[in-house]
Amino acid sequence: MPALRAIPVSGLQGRINVPGDKSVSHRALMLSALAIGETRISGLLEGEDVLATAEAMRSMGANVSKDDDGVWTVAGVGVGALAEPAAVIDMGNAGTGVRLLMGLVATHPITCTFTGDASLSRRPMERVMGPLRRFGTQFTAREGGLLPITVIGAADPVPVRAEMTVPSAQVKSAVLLAGLNAPGETVVIEKEATRDHTENMLRHFGADVVTEPWPSGGVQITLTGQPVLTATDIHVPADISSAAFPIVAALITPGSDVTIEAVGLNPLRAGLIETLRDMGAALTVENERVEGGEPVGDIRVKAGALKGIDVPPERAPSMIDEYPVLSVCAAFAAGTTRMTGLAELRVKESDRLAAMVDGLTACGVTVRFGEDWMEVDGLGGAPEGGATIAVDLDHRIAMSFLVLGCAAKKPVAIDDAAAIATSFPGFAELMNGLGARIEEVDA
Repeated sequence: MPALRAIPVSGLQGRINVPGDKSVSHRALMLSALAIGETRISGLLEGEDVLATAEAMRSMGANVSKDDDGVWTVAGVGVGALAEPAAVIDMGNAGTGVRLLMGLVATHPITCTFTGDASLSRRPMERVMGPLRRFGTQFTAREGGLLPITVIGAADPVPVRAEMTVPSAQVKSAVLLAGLNAPGETVVIEKEATRDHTENMLRHFGADVVTEPWPSGGVQITLTGQPVLTATDIHVPADISSAAFPIVAALITPGSDVTIEAVGLNPLRAGLIETLRDMGAALTVENERVEGGEPVGDIRVKAGALKGIDVPPERAPSMIDEYPVLSVCAAFAAGTTRMTGLAELRVKESDRLAAMVDGLTACGVTVRFGEDWMEVDGLGGAPEGGATIAVDLDHRIAMSFLVLGCAAKKPVAIDDAAAIATSFPGFAELMNGLGARIEEVDA
């Protein structure tokens, strides 16, 4: 995949649709594979990460296909009936996919080996394996809990009560998915509530899932195991994490007025919207409705003055994937933006905290940082730009700096655009349709 460069433009205009929500897409494929009957999924993200999950479900016995009308059809096998795959499952760069699949197979009496690309093979998996071992699951992994990992599913799983030590929807979801094929009740306690797509979709397929308040803002989630899941159609909303890039691009590029249609607005995912409004963004949500059990709406943004703020640390779980592009937005705001509670950024596709610090500094922005925090001194206007950013196979780092290049004083380039296809195929073309100038350059 070539290097790309974003050249500054005077304004972005138009109405667009961004790809389907990646988190919802992964879960839709997995749970429909465990349902009895045939599920139709519209709006599925067709990025490389989700396609890897589709192939994984095929390898475990589900019939997964794409119809001529663009709708995906999954004929499920039922809870407890996953087949042992005949070969190693390559998940590419799909961190969410592999962690959730480890939970899905953990209580099935099968053996699966997962591998991934260079980026995924650096990402820690012990945080998932630890609670899954309590079901009776066994693992073999490289030193440090790294891929490739072989999962030996529990032949006689037992239900667990797991208290989350870090706010991670991936770990919580892996435990709940494992609890599907365990008898009795599996309980997850979160001190900080994280995105609840798994709980919503389990209920959508007929599982008994009860969420109750827990002291200090947390929740207790109780899943009754070994349900009969029933096939039911799903419409995947547009991904707020993908919408974040044209949203910020429109806010920082003078003369812009952009609407992103049918964006998922799950309150446990929409922290970016609240944060941008705190910064003074001209952002409105129109045509709010519910689709497939998830709230959605059309987001309209216009360019305008922004101010630096202190982002509350308790907001981090609801916008952890959006901090890279938020830090770009902060570079254009007047005053300092302080972001805390960012430890999770260090174990994403790359060390995103370090990547943003390095890239922003190269573009002429003053940044201070620590183990789990970052301060960006906004310029109240366009930073210098002019840098080429090494993105280290990280799609969100790549797109964040292309957004910066749309409004910087000088073009900004990224060294490799390959990773963008994992979550946002057609990103450059969509942005160029709004008036951006993102073009290929010699690496």
